[in-house]
Amino acid sequence: MSDVTRRDALKAFAAISTAGFLDVSAPQLERAMRGMEALDGTDLPAERQQSYVPKFFTANEWRTVRLLADYVIPRDARSGSASDAKVPEFMDFLLADKDASEGSKVSMRGGLAWIDNESRSRFSRTFANATDAQRRQILDDIAWPKKARPEVSHGVAFFTRFRDLTASGFFSSAMGWKDVQYIGNVFNPNWNGCPPAAMSKLGVTPELMNNRINSGS
Repeated sequence: MSDVTRRDALKAFAAISTAGFLDVSAPQLERAMRGMEALDGTDLPAERQQSYVPKFFTANEWRTVRLLADYVIPRDARSGSASDAKVPEFMDFLLADKDASEGSKVSMRGGLAWIDNESRSRFSRTFANATDAQRRQILDDIAWPKKARPEVSHGVAFFTRFRDLTASGFFSSAMGWKDVQYIGNVFNPNWNGCPPAAMSKLGVTPELMNNRINSGS
């Protein structure tokens, strides 16, 4: 995948999915992308990959962000997790950027504080220090907006935006492209058109489509 194509894709993903959470400009995305590329696992030795120091998040927030991101996109047999793809670093780059809006910073920091306060209220410990079962109990209550109780509406709004931001970072990374098996603009000599079963379900035939093309409709 070319650098230009990846840069354009990153802009599209981030601009769409962070519209309700981060007021992101094109220069910010460019700088975040360059930061992500610099942290690519092929460019740095393992010890430097693990020594990233966040510029926006506090130490406790950083632990929570990494946990939350991996609950959204966990590691599986197909690919690594969100933190493996450096999604928390992507978020940190955007929020530490000189052009990051105060509203974006307050929204993120306030949401992370809500998660911790909710965990303290239920289990007398922060989210990062809670057990996996306890964390999932909180997330189950805020992950489904239509089923959520009114009293956790702030958590619902935060987690919905955080989930979108996690997805934008992950699927803008090399790991994300491989996860969806994107191969770029590559000619496929074995393409035989839309399968007959799909054509039948849509109620169309090759002849109908050819007639539409020829008639200009």
